[in-house]
Amino acid sequence: MTALKLRQWNSAEYLKSEEDMAMYLEACLQEAGDDAALIAKALGTIARAKGMTQLSRDTGLGRESLYKALSGEGNPSFATILKVTAALGIQLHAQPLQAAS
Repeated sequence: MTALKLRQWNSAEYLKSEEDMAMYLEACLQEAGDDAALIAKALGTIARAKGMTQLSRDTGLGRESLYKALSGEGNPSFATILKVTAALGIQLHAQPLQAAS
């Protein structure tokens, strides 16, 4: 019997374009509900896809701090989220919740 070789899924490998990244974040926002850690982790995935070193330069935040804040276990400030989204070229939008029919 041949052993099945598996590797860990890395979403960052599949985020090739700005549109991919925006759609990924949008899907995570829709699924997250009140889970802020999921959003932080999604931003971390996008950051890894674009390059954490460049993001560090663009935001003025340390790479290690960014890895921790965007790990899903960190607790980034809203100011950090705004800096990261701006540096990633992502805009956050608001719209009213859809009323249940």
